[in-house]
Amino acid sequence: MAEEKKVVKKDRGRWFREMRSELKKVVWPTPQKVAKNTGTVLLCSLVIGACIWVFDGVAGLFIKTLLGFFA
Repeated sequence: MAEEKKVVKKDRGRWFREMRSELKKVVWPTPQKVAKNTGTVLLCSLVIGACIWVFDGVAGLFIKTLLGFFA
């Protein structure tokens, strides 16, 4: 039973060492690249949101027109 706890402790320490080693290999983006990517995401979100808004308006108008024929 005591041996199992030692194994778990060693595995946890090994996991943290490996994680630290992997994090050193990461190539972090520059602040300019982060700003550019953020702008791209915001612009794409706005464009898609506008498309959904227009489609919703057209679909709502179409449904109101259909209901007007049958009411």
